[in-house]
Amino acid sequence: MPGGPDARRTQILDGLIRLAGRQGLHTASMRTVAAEAGVSLRLVQYYFETKEKLLVAGLEHLATLMTGRLTARLASADDREDPRTVIEAVLTEALPTDYESRVFHLVYTAYAVLAATDPVLAAQPFLRAPDEMERFLTGLLQTARSAGRLPASLDPAAEAALLLAVSAGLGTSVLLGQRASEEAMRLLHYHLDKLFSG
Repeated sequence: MPGGPDARRTQILDGLIRLAGRQGLHTASMRTVAAEAGVSLRLVQYYFETKEKLLVAGLEHLATLMTGRLTARLASADDREDPRTVIEAVLTEALPTDYESRVFHLVYTAYAVLAATDPVLAAQPFLRAPDEMERFLTGLLQTARSAGRLPASLDPAAEAALLLAVSAGLGTSVLLGQRASEEAMRLLHYHLDKLFSG
């Protein structure tokens, strides 16, 4: 089989993400994913057996794609040791500013909504990623506060939660067409400038 099993599996999962990003996760059946990926239904069934296993694998694939994008953004950051730079890179990646990040946000949001009534999806680690990100941002803010770059009275954990809420709200407003991605970026930078000016 050309490309081997890993390549075929990735081809199917890429098809799932494309389909869900274009038409919604609710349209993803084993048959529609097979058509999108350009493979046979039997091949999808061979690799994933059930729709539930396909959806779980799709969520894991989405996590891998997001991790790759974030790693690349951090690698290209001017100063990877600077908390402000890292926070800005993380929150910028969390905004739907291009086709790939828009698809990611649409599909991730669809998974999150589905997980509200699906215990198997709800148990997947990637849907708990905001908790990990909150802890990560808290650590960066603690470092910045210790270095005197933030007010001593600032609560890093509370500010981390607020930063993620601001980012999520801006991302949703872009997805819904309420503001352009450039405006969302400007507002994010405005908030960080105020935070780090103290």
